[in-house]
Amino acid sequence: MRFIHASDLHIDSPLRGLDRYEGAPVARLRTATRAALERLVDMAVAERVDFVLLAGDIYDRDWQDFHTGLFFREQMVPLDRANIRVFIVQGNHDAQGVITRQLILPPNVTVFSSRTAQVFRIDELAVAIHGRSFPDRAVDEDLVPSYPAPVPDFFNIGMLHTSLNGRVGHDTYAPTDLATLLAKGYDYWALGHVHAREVVSEVPRVVFPGNLQGRHANETGAKGCELVTVEAGRIDAEFVALDVVRWSQVVVPLHGLDRLEALGDAFREALEPVLVGAADRLHAVRVTLRGSTALHRLEANQPGTLAAAVQAAAQDVGDAEVWIEQVRLELTTPMDRGQAVQRQDAVGELIRLVDSIAGDDVELASRTRAELGDLLDELPPEVTAGLLAGDVLRLDNFDDLRGLLRDAEATVLARLAAAVGGV
Repeated sequence: MRFIHASDLHIDSPLRGLDRYEGAPVARLRTATRAALERLVDMAVAERVDFVLLAGDIYDRDWQDFHTGLFFREQMVPLDRANIRVFIVQGNHDAQGVITRQLILPPNVTVFSSRTAQVFRIDELAVAIHGRSFPDRAVDEDLVPSYPAPVPDFFNIGMLHTSLNGRVGHDTYAPTDLATLLAKGYDYWALGHVHAREVVSEVPRVVFPGNLQGRHANETGAKGCELVTVEAGRIDAEFVALDVVRWSQVVVPLHGLDRLEALGDAFREALEPVLVGAADRLHAVRVTLRGSTALHRLEANQPGTLAAAVQAAAQDVGDAEVWIEQVRLELTTPMDRGQAVQRQDAVGELIRLVDSIAGDDVELASRTRAELGDLLDELPPEVTAGLLAGDVLRLDNFDDLRGLLRDAEATVLARLAAAVGGV
């Protein structure tokens, strides 16, 4: 017996804010969730699996029209023709109370009820699949106690969209714990909701496969599904990457580097591990340049120079297609800060002022609110709640505020150095 376990397809996730990136491959990014599902269907047919499990969040939200639903239905048809059954539990994004438009799915597709837990048997395989869909977006009860007892002498699979006992970056839905899952006596738990792949338990096997396609720079690395083979009760599982766009974050150390020509080499060296074994994908890369470097003076004098150099270096990568989503600077100009703070000039005064503000949370928050509060309040929704989660400054996060303050100090010092020939 072979089956595929996938979750969190988020088909047609809106990916707001892409248009503000010059040269962004917008069309390819917006169709990536569809292309990943097409890859899953192709693999299911090629591997001749017996069934496919989709553990919630097939859709990202209610359909604006029927195009999203029709696309999903279209992908189910070749599975039906190949006699591959599909079992679905709905999660918080595609709960029955969220998706208001309805389409009749092909006969091979089974969607679990949201009113009660159900079990579907495949007698010829001696498999029993248990599950329950979300009735609404927010489900705060543990659904596992309502699941049926395991079917004797069958391979029992539980499908559940859940945060378990909590996962960073994910809302708490259908909370439960590993002990509760194990006590149910099933052989495999097909989980969904968490976008990072995680094998919670080997025996019995409890797995979050992660989402099928990363959608932004905080969903990095290979994304795909579990291909599971069961023989004589023994489970052999393999992760299969199906993403068509691979998101990555790369840190380029620039400490001591003083020539712009060397930046490209440093970037390509840092990028190389990301490209290994994945040259056939579009790589969307967020780059952080970090360290104490004389190049910071050049950047301060000519803003955008280092980002342009990284983008140029990406164009020269010959064995993969690379799009630089963003270049972040965490740079300082080489200097002895301990000596500089003693100086009785503008440099020393600046450093002392920064130290004073950074050491007082109340003053730090007050000054930031005074300078940036109105601007942050007026940001459009597509920026504050759009594609790049976590990119908007939070005024209650003092680590973020101190980082912003240090960046401002480094930029001013670099411009002073560029103006007077040294600091």
